[in-house]
Amino acid sequence: MHLPSLLTTVAAAAATASAASLVITPRQSSTTLTVNLSQKYQIIDGFGFSEAFQRAYNIYNLAEPKRSALIDLLFNTTSGAGFSIVRNGIGSSPNSSNDWMNTILPVGPATAAAAGNATYVWDGKDSGQLWVSQQAVKYGVKTFYANAWSAPGFMKTNGKDSNGGSLCGVTGAKCNSGDWRQAYADYLVKYIEFYQAKGVNVTHLGFLNEPDFSTSYASMQSNGQQSADFIKVLYPTLQQAGLSQVAITCCDATGWQTQATMTNALKSAGVENQIGVITSHTYTSGISGTQPTSRKIWQTEYLDLSGGWSTSWYSNGGAGDGLTWANNIYTGLTTGNLSAYLWWVATQDKATNNNNNEKLILVDGGNYFVSKRFWAFAQYSRTVRPGAVRVGVSGGSTLKSTAFLNADGTVVVNVINSGAGAAALSVAGIKAAGAKAWITDAANDMTAATSATVGSDGVVSGVSVPGRGMISFVLTTAA
Repeated sequence: MHLPSLLTTVAAAAATASAASLVITPRQSSTTLTVNLSQKYQIIDGFGFSEAFQRAYNIYNLAEPKRSALIDLLFNTTSGAGFSIVRNGIGSSPNSSNDWMNTILPVGPATAAAAGNATYVWDGKDSGQLWVSQQAVKYGVKTFYANAWSAPGFMKTNGKDSNGGSLCGVTGAKCNSGDWRQAYADYLVKYIEFYQAKGVNVTHLGFLNEPDFSTSYASMQSNGQQSADFIKVLYPTLQQAGLSQVAITCCDATGWQTQATMTNALKSAGVENQIGVITSHTYTSGISGTQPTSRKIWQTEYLDLSGGWSTSWYSNGGAGDGLTWANNIYTGLTTGNLSAYLWWVATQDKATNNNNNEKLILVDGGNYFVSKRFWAFAQYSRTVRPGAVRVGVSGGSTLKSTAFLNADGTVVVNVINSGAGAAALSVAGIKAAGAKAWITDAANDMTAATSATVGSDGVVSGVSVPGRGMISFVLTTAA
């Protein structure tokens, strides 16, 4: 995604609140949530965002100390969101006009046969994405998803990187200039190597973005069979380049059902075992079940395209509300069995796309302003860390709860209360030795709940989740 055209085609710095002291009164009955560590689901890779199409410059161009403060807000696991995945766009455009992402091969060979002598050009910026990635590395981020919207135009049937077209050489896409599959695979490898040389290790590689959609900016169309045709070239190319650790992703379709069709086609073509992650967006159809695959599943892009800029947590269930996105993430984790959930862009200015809700943070006039959507993500991304395993949790039929076992042994319980009244909580099923909790609602942005107590039986109590609010517990367990 890039512009809101898909929608028409297919139908304050962060506020710091004082620590919340939410004590159960005698008139409150407590809802007990019971964690079941033996009931295991998917492994979590993390939560993240993109700063593609030069959005990264919104951060880079801020004057200090605000630039560092915004980076800290994104990646700090104590006071910020603790995002753990960065999705970078691999450029294919001939230049950086508008907000395009420029190609590393501006002059293409006349034929695919001559591609071995291609001259790559690296500007050391990559639309500002390299700098943001390098800052993420400093905070311990280890997952970097490099994703191409298109191959360079000279490799495609339509001769340009925009307006769709297919990669020359895949089924049904023959070109007089030859079969460009190997050249495109080499192109993607070279991009990864440029990042490696600057201290950023790309861990996941996508060669498509919304392949069922053609638009005026970088875009390339592909069906499942055509995608498999390229994977059969890309996979051994990565192996031969010493990049076997880089996981291939596919296919970032515009909707969950479209991706399911492509996933089945990939399986039929025999390439499922060469794919690391099945990826999808959820614009044209939402998450209604898991993808038909044994591979990990990521939701790699979604946003509110139509709403004007809002910092609301709850406004009657608005599409841009923080509570709405807390619920969307919950659905992805529980219904879709997602291992990762990514928002579109972290930052954007006021002028772009009529100042809509596609960003988490508005950067304007040398300042930045944080939406409540950001804190909905933070409730998950700061507490549920890469390598966590989703485990069972029961109780509280009117609440939406998830539980995770982090790699460091801590247990996380996230609870969403969509009702108007507060709900007193107890957490059982494990023998807790310590408990921390954070609350987000209309008045709080991951505010520490100081009243959580641990009984002699290891049961956690003493905290309520506010009406139309969210709470996240991180529990240490007794030895």
